[in-house]
Amino acid sequence: MAEVKVTKEKKVELFTFLLKSRRLEERLIDMTTQGEIAGWLHPNLGGEAVGVGVTAALEPKDYINNTHRGRPIIVTKGVPLKRFLLEVLGKKDGPCGGIAGEMHYADIEYGILGTQGLVGANIPLSVGFALACQIKNTGQVVVSYFGDGAVDEGNFHESVNMASVWKLPVVFVVENNRWAQFTPQACTAAQPDIWRKAEAYNMPGLLADGADVLAVYQAAAEVVDRARRGEGPSLLECRFNRWLGHYIGDPQKYRDPKDIEEARKIDPVTKFQEQLLAEQILTAESIEKLEQEIKAEIEAAVDFARNSPPADPADVFNNIYV
Repeated sequence: MAEVKVTKEKKVELFTFLLKSRRLEERLIDMTTQGEIAGWLHPNLGGEAVGVGVTAALEPKDYINNTHRGRPIIVTKGVPLKRFLLEVLGKKDGPCGGIAGEMHYADIEYGILGTQGLVGANIPLSVGFALACQIKNTGQVVVSYFGDGAVDEGNFHESVNMASVWKLPVVFVVENNRWAQFTPQACTAAQPDIWRKAEAYNMPGLLADGADVLAVYQAAAEVVDRARRGEGPSLLECRFNRWLGHYIGDPQKYRDPKDIEEARKIDPVTKFQEQLLAEQILTAESIEKLEQEIKAEIEAAVDFARNSPPADPADVFNNIYV
């Protein structure tokens, strides 16, 4: 794989998205714990570099599907936080009318396809979008983004096969946090190295350090460019160790406490921050200024959403077809 050169400006942009994703995640966890956000929240602390690195390799016109841990995708795709928080808090002016909430957030205006309740259900839908882009010759690329658990679904295998046969402009990205809810790949797959599965479908398979935003971005940029050139799909596996459980409140009894302790030692935000400080691209002062700006933006978005009109419960029956 040819190395993708990254400018200083791009590195600052990546760090900004990374830091904003972390601070937004922390705020959402706090709001969920306090009971302000209804339903489930699947935390993504420690995994921000994957969503940021992949999404940053896309153009505004490209598509990527959201996931239950998709806040880095939303941030990097440029969705205003006020717009996002309206949906999270169930407000009628949210992009889905307050019906989808955080877990099923979709925002087609920003190229974000919705996530589904069924594991792996988004994969064939992403392939359908890629087929439409190919037929219309739009030059767009679609990223089908999913977790390691989805790889064990038939949807994955049927979709990657068809995408390869038709050389569709789609990139399959696996956010491998090592736990498909509560089960490691080694317990369910004869070949736990997900990236190697690409060979069976005659497409490139790549493995990237999911705790290194630069490594993810460079790998994603290469395969996205390949898809845009009309050379077909690729499979990119990004590995990292998630910090928290599958959901807020998950006691993680299935996991060795030492594993959790070791996972928390690998922080993609701190890792990239230290690198940019060493390269003298950032300073302690510029980081502090950025922290304050991000905090102010998040709090303004939260206050705005809190004071906005709620969704009408009757609207839940809109757009339902029998």
